[in-house]
Amino acid sequence: MLILDPQQQAARTWFESLRDRICAAFEAIEREAGSDAAFDYTPWDREADGIAPGEGGGGVRGVMKGKVFEKVGVNVSTVGGAFSPEFAKSINGAADDPRFFATGISLVAHMANPHVPAVHMNTRFLATTKRWFGGGADLNPPIPYDEDTADFHAGLKAACDAHDADHYPRFKAWADEYFFIPHRGVHRGVGGIFYDHLECADDAAFDAHFAFTRAVGEAFLAAYPPIVRRRMGSEWTPDDYARMLEWRGRYAEFNLVHDRGTLFGLKTGGNIDAILMSLPPMASWS
Repeated sequence: MLILDPQQQAARTWFESLRDRICAAFEAIEREAGSDAAFDYTPWDREADGIAPGEGGGGVRGVMKGKVFEKVGVNVSTVGGAFSPEFAKSINGAADDPRFFATGISLVAHMANPHVPAVHMNTRFLATTKRWFGGGADLNPPIPYDEDTADFHAGLKAACDAHDADHYPRFKAWADEYFFIPHRGVHRGVGGIFYDHLECADDAAFDAHFAFTRAVGEAFLAAYPPIVRRRMGSEWTPDDYARMLEWRGRYAEFNLVHDRGTLFGLKTGGNIDAILMSLPPMASWS
């Protein structure tokens, strides 16, 4: 069993509470659409050489397949142990000491209606010889609408502006750079924010960066469900559906080739189904 210090426990508790509220909000949308779909939750233990069951932490994978949300996964994990020597070199603060702790929430929603944008959100707290928060959210519409893009970004900007005037322009630009598929020469969506390595050198820094990370989660929860409700009743054509499948293919390419979170999960003995829950249920490549 992992022994958590107060900062680690506070972060874990927050991520789990955010998971519960997001899942409740998504299930409420399914009820409005006349569906009784609900999340199925599967607990898992981190597995790695030399670690007894439960000692490396684990998580819970939540997946719902419904009328509006064709496939949505909301995962929370809290894990610890030691990185492999080679992987440790790529992690902030782990080159000289590979021991680590990580807790976070990760969400990806693929929608049944091509007019409803897919979405990704994650926030996390990591500890090596340094401690920091990271995360972000981005909107991935097969058929973009300026109103949806503006509302999504407005929510994230308000969360950023309440903490630091430099956050939104900096983290928006970081998202534009990060959520880009180099081999395609395209962005995978209409952006959002991405941040990492908000280091917690002392309690005051932890409190500030934790407050900002909570604000990002609250902004996502406030912004995304109204967009879903706005578009979920839209009529769509076979061409619209084909476009959605093509963009899902782009999403899968990014997550399998470039996404840091996918690599982190695979390198640290995470649950394979939880790591790859971000992949769409159906996609196409021409």
